[in-house]
Amino acid sequence: MTGNNEILDNAEKETEKSVKSKQYLTFSSGEEVFAVEMPLVQEIIHMPELTKVPLAPSSLVGLINLRGAVIPVISLRKLLHNQLQEKDEASRIIIANLWQPVGFLVDSVSSVVDVEKYKIEDVNGRGADIKQEYLKGAIIDIAGLPLVMILSFEALVASEFSQLTAVQPQENGTDKSNVSSVNQEAVNTIQAERKLVSFSLVGQDYAVDISFAREIVLLPDTLVKIPNAPPYLLGLINLRSNLLPLISLKNLFSLDDETESGHSRILVLSFEDVSIGLVTDTVSEVLRVPVSQIDPVPSFISNLKNMMDISQVCRIDNGNKLVSIISVGRLFEQHAIQDSIIRAETMKKDDKEIINVPNDVYNDAVEQMVIFKLAVDDFGVPISYVQEIVRVPDGMSRIPKAPDFVEGVLNLRGVVVPVIDLRKRLGFSAIERNEQHRIIVFTIKGTKTGFIVDTVSEVLKIPVQFIVDAPRLSNEQAKLLGRVANLEEQQRVIQLLNPDYLLEENTRIQLENIEGTEN
Repeated sequence: MTGNNEILDNAEKETEKSVKSKQYLTFSSGEEVFAVEMPLVQEIIHMPELTKVPLAPSSLVGLINLRGAVIPVISLRKLLHNQLQEKDEASRIIIANLWQPVGFLVDSVSSVVDVEKYKIEDVNGRGADIKQEYLKGAIIDIAGLPLVMILSFEALVASEFSQLTAVQPQENGTDKSNVSSVNQEAVNTIQAERKLVSFSLVGQDYAVDISFAREIVLLPDTLVKIPNAPPYLLGLINLRSNLLPLISLKNLFSLDDETESGHSRILVLSFEDVSIGLVTDTVSEVLRVPVSQIDPVPSFISNLKNMMDISQVCRIDNGNKLVSIISVGRLFEQHAIQDSIIRAETMKKDDKEIINVPNDVYNDAVEQMVIFKLAVDDFGVPISYVQEIVRVPDGMSRIPKAPDFVEGVLNLRGVVVPVIDLRKRLGFSAIERNEQHRIIVFTIKGTKTGFIVDTVSEVLKIPVQFIVDAPRLSNEQAKLLGRVANLEEQQRVIQLLNPDYLLEENTRIQLENIEGTEN
């Protein structure tokens, strides 16, 4: 019996210790040692190849491809101390689970430590060189150090990367950006339950807020096919004199399932006066779920490729069943959805373009891109924008009062074409002209414009399943470089340019006025 008592005593001590202590990861940045709560840490990796991102804050080191996910990496040295960071063998990237996976480049990682609660104190003016809002507290007398500051990764990202933390106003009317400061009992009192329309997809249950659901209709036997459409865009249907784009969630979410349901339904959603049809296996029921049974999405879902549209999970049937809640706002922001809406609008304007195309046209959908380099990074642009590619002439005439990134004008077979240095436009450092430089001539909203790039490497057909939304780092970057081609097997990330946003409206009009002028 004595032995059993000792075992129980030890178990009680371990339990008491776990309650009274928390685990922290300690690491160095600059000349200081910091800590972060261990539950936030997804993994720690060596420095991989990085893809630089134009138009992003200077503390962004670049993007990495981590097992198929494109993750932004932030330099803590730059963010905390405004110092350039030299990367060496000791450098590590801490991957943290925040609103999305985010990497933090640190000088070195020290250890994982158990910290008893009595050793954690308020900041109270400590860490004078670090903004107080970046700190969650201070650990005293740990790992041979008198004081270690606990960093708030969430506050660090929010301070400079608001696009990463931007949250759509929640579809239940509660702003989740301030949820930590909201009394949950008050929220429950104000709005005790939510109404959700639930549906199934490859055996998993999903739901959307009922306020965005307009109707549910049967999937017809025939659809109006769209030439060269990606596989997630199944086609169009005429619903009460409106052409409705049909989106396959299976393809959009990259769910591996070839079976046909036979009970497929179209869930018609509307957001900001725009409608789409989501093709689901079945539409189940309308759920009335207490808000106390709705939780933020766990990391095991949010980290999955193409699953960033899942905002919350609700527990029903006494917690025995989980339903993933799709954020309609995030869904409509996706490039795939925006592109489908534009295609449908284009067909409305010209019914003659509505053509029935055999299904096999869509089996291997690709986007054809012209690939070019700026510095060591690859960029792509849809080939439909590219008029031609020419060498850079020895001299060009300047345009008065034009922005400094406008190099001048080029006489292209009697047509005057303005030429822009794409390095300057995207914030890269300038380099001397060489034989590899080329001018890619785009047509942007009817205006022919040339863009100088370091070199044009290839024309590449990229399967649409490898094209994903880029992390949102700034408003300009999200519009101009909102997608990436994530070629995991080649360990290659190509940033895809949307030329429509290369020029501000006033600059475009100014350049448009010189187009067509004889030199």
